[in-house]
Amino acid sequence: MKPNFNADASSALSAKFLIAALFACLLGSGQPAVAADSEEPAFVRVPVQYIAALGEPGETEGSGAEAWGHWAVDPGPRGVRLSNYEDLKQAGGVAPSNWQFDSEDWWLEENGLIMEKPEFPLAPGKYVVTGGRERTAILTIAPPDANGVSHWELNNGVTLHDVTHLGCRSARYTPMAEGEACSPASAPQSVFRIEPGRDMPHVAGCNKQDYAVLFIIGVAANN
Repeated sequence: MKPNFNADASSALSAKFLIAALFACLLGSGQPAVAADSEEPAFVRVPVQYIAALGEPGETEGSGAEAWGHWAVDPGPRGVRLSNYEDLKQAGGVAPSNWQFDSEDWWLEENGLIMEKPEFPLAPGKYVVTGGRERTAILTIAPPDANGVSHWELNNGVTLHDVTHLGCRSARYTPMAEGEACSPASAPQSVFRIEPGRDMPHVAGCNKQDYAVLFIIGVAANN
């Protein structure tokens, strides 16, 4: 899931400098940084983190953030190739990066790497998010209500699509029925790498849920 910010652009800017430019564009320079809206809290820049988000691409807000996940570090380099799944099984499901594979709930990314699961849910608070293109926004995750439902909102009319990194893909696989086999061994390895705009592949015996991937580049100082 390593971000490639320049896959479709001629700019020679590195990902590091593009993130810095996006962050500065939204919040100004300095650390901590303060948003132009005086009602917003101070924000601090952080190393890139990752959100697994659900929602319609054109939405600017919605419910269901209790089902959004969070990777504090890039899960891609920590992943295990599908071709090495048998080795992962032989190791008791413990990956070389020391995360535990869960055969009842496993994840794939766009290069055909089995990833560790994100942490659920994404903690309530405010985050600076981007898709590594031209837009940044402040994402607000509200605390869950009495029914456990959490609201999310992006500011300034920015849509979920605007802050989705189109090249990074993630999908969650769970058994279709109790006791039914849902295994990475059944995943079609020949379809990878998954290009932007294509769905992640279906796997026999599995339910699949595709997630949008957002980058966190800043957090509210009072999160």
